Amino acid sequence: MTTDLGLLTTAASKWEAMAGELHKVETRYGDTVQKISTGPSWSGVSASAAGTNFAATRYEYSAAQIQAKAIASLLRDAHERFTDLRKKLESARDDAIAAGMTVSEQGHVAFDYSKLTPAERSAYHHDSDGQAFIRESVATWQQHIDDRVKVVSEVDETVRTALAAAVVDSNKDAFGKGDDVTLNGFNGHAEGDLAKAGAPGVGATTTKTDGWKSEGSASATGPSAEFKVTGPKYGKEGSVKAAADLFHATAQGSLTNGAWKLSGVSDIYGGARATANYGFTDAGLNAKAEASAGVRGLAEGRAEYGPYAGVYGRAEGFAGAEASAGLKAGKDGVVVNAKAFAGAKASVAGGGEVAGIGFGTTAEGWAGPGAEAKWGFEKNDDGVYKLGGKVGLSPALGGSVGLEFTVDPDKVAESVGDAADAVGDVAGDGLDALGDTAGSVKGTVGGWLS
Repeated sequence: MTTDLGLLTTAASKWEAMAGELHKVETRYGDTVQKISTGPSWSGVSASAAGTNFAATRYEYSAAQIQAKAIASLLRDAHERFTDLRKKLESARDDAIAAGMTVSEQGHVAFDYSKLTPAERSAYHHDSDGQAFIRESVATWQQHIDDRVKVVSEVDETVRTALAAAVVDSNKDAFGKGDDVTLNGFNGHAEGDLAKAGAPGVGATTTKTDGWKSEGSASATGPSAEFKVTGPKYGKEGSVKAAADLFHATAQGSLTNGAWKLSGVSDIYGGARATANYGFTDAGLNAKAEASAGVRGLAEGRAEYGPYAGVYGRAEGFAGAEASAGLKAGKDGVVVNAKAFAGAKASVAGGGEVAGIGFGTTAEGWAGPGAEAKWGFEKNDDGVYKLGGKVGLSPALGGSVGLEFTVDPDKVAESVGDAADAVGDVAGDGLDALGDTAGSVKGTVGGWLS
């Protein structure tokens, strides 16, 4: 209800501007680099090979424009749909209030006893038919509000699916059908019409069975190589990265039914990587370096019930060599770590969460020499606070153990808010003071965690 939907059209304009800049680069590339292989001064096998590669590069410039324009179009369609649906939701809320209801910020409907005189309130309390009428009215308006919210959620999922599909290379011009020789490049056939692109397709599947909604996606990349160096400037960290990826494959899926959600993810990677980051920014000091070579795999499963409770289990395996060291200190926490290992290791982890407060443990078995130590308190990019550590040692055979506690302010505030709303709804039967207290608790705790 409070989201600035205008940001969608702002973003769309930037994507359109990006497509224009890419067109300039494509034209310049065709008139300079690609032109070399088509002129009379270069011939033979090398010219033929260069011509193929140059055409492939120009194809990617063209495909990038198509992809950018499609994303811009999808964002504009999303803005139009969301704006219309929010107006309908606001209208539904206003109609409910006009009919004598209250609607909380979370969309919970209750009968507004404050509009009744003491005599009318007493009459309702002692009239079974009147109480039944109130219950039926509340249920009807609640369903009316819920239906409007459900439509918004469905459109949101449609937009997500469309954007995800737009950035997956369709490869329709590959395998000799065109100049596309990059299997995970830009999408030269990206769909920009939300009505057409919103249905699950490339990279995603969705089905509904007996109230359960299933969704899944998979991706695979490689081989690829990368080397990049950036210097610290304008408050940004400096970094060095070198990578030679042989393969990387990920698959994930979920089942949802109301507040219930079952999800799983599997990931496997093979290759070598080395990275280093250093700098002092407005977020604080951050310096780390790590290198690894080998094969690692992961499988994780989760079961969650809304923001209130959840459990997870994870298994990982690694074969190769790795080393890292790091120090992070700033307004979002302090983390220090160091490790070195060569050989094979396997780990299991598990934990749970209740009302935004979670815990987890990890145990690893090592075959090979190594040592590890980590401790820290930090706030991650999702706004979740983490406190924990890990220690391990292996002369030849050994392992490590770890423990972690987490606090998700958003989930804590939502849980407290729902509890306060529930008490507030009950308070509508005449316990006004208790309802005010519940609302006060909700606002206070929400303020602590904002």
